[in-house]
Amino acid sequence: MNYSNILLEKQEPVALIRLNRPKVHNALNNALMSELSECLAALDADDTVRAIVITGNEKAFAAGADIAEMRSLDFSQAYREEFITANWEQVTRCRTPVIAAVAGVALGGGCELAMMCDLLIAAESARFGQPEVKLGILPGAGGSQRLTRAVGKAKAMDLCLTGRMMGAEEAERCGLVSRVVADEQLVEEALAVAREIAGYSAMATMINKEAVNQAFETTLQAGIDYERRLLWASFTTEDRQEGMGAFLEKRAPAWKHR
Repeated sequence: MNYSNILLEKQEPVALIRLNRPKVHNALNNALMSELSECLAALDADDTVRAIVITGNEKAFAAGADIAEMRSLDFSQAYREEFITANWEQVTRCRTPVIAAVAGVALGGGCELAMMCDLLIAAESARFGQPEVKLGILPGAGGSQRLTRAVGKAKAMDLCLTGRMMGAEEAERCGLVSRVVADEQLVEEALAVAREIAGYSAMATMINKEAVNQAFETTLQAGIDYERRLLWASFTTEDRQEGMGAFLEKRAPAWKHR
């Protein structure tokens, strides 16, 4: 399928999506987010794709929601059309692992989109922020919630109330990103991580992702009980038999992804 606001490259078993509105630093308008949502849904349904990377360009992952488009919205229109809810959250519904590869600015909606992904790899040039307070509003795509869960109340309050940006080193130090790499290595590093994940059983990566996400939705004991049941369920899969057999036989596993 042809897209106007994103570029898709499939290197099975990995897919690379590039946000592609460079003239406006990849500002996230309705058209881009609809295309991204459609693309992610299609990739998630494709059994040949077992990991996805989302990136922007060297200057911007995404500079935020498109203010020119958003300015005309009033409450009635935003409510009726489910602004953000309608087409921003497909990435959170993907069972396929999704990696954000961030260089340059990831601000507002751009930071929120990156935080929706499962792993966040940052280039040394990456800068993150939730500057909505400067526009007289607040984050609306989960920024105040996911940011607080990632970095804690003190840092989240700092970023949301001042609107300041933090660099890649600070973001890694406070737990927002999983690793920082040189700018010229960003996409290759993200693709290498994606290929590593894609090399495991798709069943195993799905249940690992589900278990970690559950930690944000429940109490510790309920989460442990959920994890335990997933573990027991995994004992019925063909890939569990293959993985343990390959380990004991000192050979590479031949995953069936079921």
